[in-house]
Order: sequence, then structure tokens, then C-alpha cells
Amino acid sequence: MHESWLVLQAALPVYIIVALGTLLRRTGALTPEMDKGVMSTAVHLFFPCLILDKMLGAEILRDASVVLSSAGIGFGLILAGTAVAYVVAPLIGLKIGSGRRTFAVSGGLQNYGFIAIPLVAYLYHDDEVMAVLFTHNLGVETAMWTIGLMLLSGVAKPSARVFLKGPIIAVIVGLVLIQTGTDHLIPGVARSVFSMLGVCAVPVSLLLVGTTLYDLAGKVKFDWKIGLGGVVVRLALVPVLFLLLAKYLPLAVELKKVLVVQSALPSAMFPIVLSRHYGGRTDVAIQLVIATTIASLLTMPLVIGFGKYWVGL
Repeated sequence: MHESWLVLQAALPVYIIVALGTLLRRTGALTPEMDKGVMSTAVHLFFPCLILDKMLGAEILRDASVVLSSAGIGFGLILAGTAVAYVVAPLIGLKIGSGRRTFAVSGGLQNYGFIAIPLVAYLYHDDEVMAVLFTHNLGVETAMWTIGLMLLSGVAKPSARVFLKGPIIAVIVGLVLIQTGTDHLIPGVARSVFSMLGVCAVPVSLLLVGTTLYDLAGKVKFDWKIGLGGVVVRLALVPVLFLLLAKYLPLAVELKKVLVVQSALPSAMFPIVLSRHYGGRTDVAIQLVIATTIASLLTMPLVIGFGKYWVGL
């Protein structure tokens, strides 16, 4: 109960900021026309600064095995989660052409950044864990832009341009600097800039999550089978895979901590964008995001609390 309460305390600020985002949209303080500029600033400036601030100097990332296992497990678990969702989809009436592939991508991809980052920061107060989180997320991003994109679009070879994203580039740059031992050459002034801008990344992004939920909530007719199916896959079946790996694989403790947090997260927002642009069913992605986000208010403290206890963290 104590662990669950700590997790709830960590999660509540996240959801309060998301709620503020919906309020800002409703009152017109943050209009749809502002979203693109704010999101671009967050993705291509604030998040790269946050990543470099936490990664540079992280001794654990000098161990190549930690880097490879973090990114590899990040990729592999998205692949496994997508496969689970793909198998479950026909059981709730979704077939190829009617939402099965969108359900698979949305159910298999957790909200690995916007919600995971503040949770990790609050629960562990350890930059080494945060650095491992970003390395893990490199594998997640790679899976999203390869497996996810190919599944939705049917294109066998996605363009390399999809990897030219601020956070991906920042992680790669950070890893190169750390692995070559040149990260100490970054001047203190630059590190201070990274720190000052990086703290903006999460709250700004969470506000945009709130505005997105507000915009989308009234645009779809909710199908309880899709919503419930998404909750079962994302918040019940897939967490088992994460926790089994964290429990039984000989992984760094920091990576185990990341996996416990990632296991409890709701569906990511980005499959909504992917489905819109690559031929998926946007309404299915929206329903999974709304259903799993609301349900995670209850399940997240329980899953993380149990996971920390069972894994031995």
C-alpha cells in the first residue's frame, strides 16, 4: 500500500498538468493554432536538452552492455506488445482493414516519454536511471518508426528520414560522447543551458497531451469492446512481459527500474498521428488512448507498487 501511495503521488502531478491542458484549451488560452509551434519546440529543443542534461556524465552508460540491453529490450518489448495486441484484436471484432493493425500498434506502444519521465524522476531521484530510460526509449522509437510504421502503412522499407528527430539525435550524440569519453569536454555553460531548457520539456508536453485529449474526446463514438480490449492488453497482458524480464533477466538495476515503470503506462498518443497519416483507423487509436489513460489512474499505482516489490526494487 505504501508503494502504491508513492506511485499515486508521483502520478497525480502528471494528470493534474494534463487536466490543466484541457482547461487551457477549453478556455481558449491555448488554441489549436499554437499546438504545432509549441510541440516542435518541445520535441526539437526542450527534450534534446533534457536528454543531454541527464545522459552526459552518466557513468552507467559507459558500459556498452547496458546501452545495448536497454535499447534492445525497448525494441523487443514493443514488438512483443504489438504481437499480443494483434492476436487479441480479432477477439473484439477487429480485422485487417477495420482496425486490427491500428489496435496492434496502439496497444503495443506505451506512453514511454511524457508520462514515464516524470514518474522515473519522482520515484527514483537518480540521473543514472533517467539516462537508462532515454537509452531504452531509443529502442522504443526505433520499433515505432519501423515495425509500427510498416504495420500501419504496409510499406516494407520506411524512409531513414523518420529517424531525424530531435530526441533520437540527442540520444545518439549523448551515447557517442559518453562511449568515446569526450562528454567531459562539454563546457559548463552549455550544460547549464541544457538543464534550464530541459526542465520545460515534460510540463509543456503534458499540457499538449491535455489539449489533444480535449480535442479528440468528442470526435469519436466510443466502442466499449475496443476500449476494454485496449485496457486488457495495455494494462494487464503486456505488463506481465515487462515484469517477467525485469524479474528474471540479469539486467542492470537501473534498467529493471525503468521496466517496472514502463510496464504500467497507458497507450501512447503518437499512434493517433501515425494512423492519421499512414492509413490506419484514427478512431481506434483515440479510444485506446482515452480508455487506457483513464484506467491507468487506478492501475498504475498498483502495477508499479507490485512490480517494485516482486522484482525486488
